[in-house]
Order: sequence, then structure tokens, then C-alpha cells
Amino acid sequence: MGKGLLGVIAAIVIAAAMFFSSYNGLVSMNENVTSKWSQVENQLQRRNDLIPNLVNTVKGYAAHETEVFKAVSDARAKLGGAKTVAETTAANNEMNSALSRLLVVAENYPDLKANTNFQQLQDELAGTENRIAVARKDYNDAVQSYNAKIKSLPTSLYAGAFALPPRITSRQIQLPKRYRRLNFKQIIPLAASC
Repeated sequence: MGKGLLGVIAAIVIAAAMFFSSYNGLVSMNENVTSKWSQVENQLQRRNDLIPNLVNTVKGYAAHETEVFKAVSDARAKLGGAKTVAETTAANNEMNSALSRLLVVAENYPDLKANTNFQQLQDELAGTENRIAVARKDYNDAVQSYNAKIKSLPTSLYAGAFALPPRITSRQIQLPKRYRRLNFKQIIPLAASC
């Protein structure tokens, strides 16, 4: 009976070690998802910081386009106040739409398009848009890995009990059909997701 009891205790210890290791892995993956979303927010903030300079440059040439400037300002405020992934994505979509309209206005002013400050701001904004796309991809990849882990056995048996629910990707948020991607060559409708 001593060997049997020792075997049971060893099995319990091994099972507990596997459980704690798996749980710690989930916590680590969850924190990685949070970290990746922070990178998305950092890039959105970088873009948000560039926008007033771009708007002021365009205002110098097209002061009568107040509706467009107000739309950019309102979208910027919404993006700054967003708290959740869904709110941030919706505010970002609004910002993209407002920036697209601002760039359409800029197209109507050849002197503005030739302005080196405007060109430099456009380049910085284009670079930031690329960084946002990379950060979003990294975030979505981290969410996909995390969600796959919590949905697989045996993790799925206890993940919900420890308040580790599935995370939402930025692709899972419904985007309005009128959403447009910011593109400096031409403005095109975005087909599927961000």
C-alpha cells in the first residue's frame, strides 16, 4: 500500500505541476496580447500627434474647408478617449475617413502638394500607417495564439474558471462599409478588414 500511495501522490504532484505550468503560460500569453495592443495604441498615438501639424499646413492653404477640419478634430478626440479595443478601432476608422477627406482637400491645392513641409508630414504619416498595420498584425497574431490555447484541451476545461476569456481581434469588429483606408496615391474603399 505504501507504493500505491506514493504513486498517487506522485501523480497528483505531476498533475498540479502541469496545471500551474499551463495556467502560467495562459497568463503570459494574455499579457502578451495586452502588450501587443499597447503597441497598436502607441502607433495610433504617434499618428494622432502628427495630425495637428498636417491639419495646420492644409489650413494655411484651404482655410474655408472647416467641415473637414472639424471632422479630423472630432475623430482625433474620439481616438484619444477610446478605452477598449472596439472603441479604439471604431475611432480609428473614423480618423481614417476624416484623414482621407483631408487628403482629398489637399489634392485640390497644387501649391500645398508642392509644399515640402506637407510632403514631409505625408511621408511621416504614411510611415506611421505602416507601423500601425504591423502592430495590428502582431496583435491579431497574439490573440489568435492565445484564443487557440484557451479553446484546446485540457486548457479549455479551466481557462474560463480563471477569468481568461477569449480576446477579440481588430478584424472581428464590424467595420462600416464606407470605411476607407488612408492611401496617399489614391483613396480606395477597404474591402474586408483592418
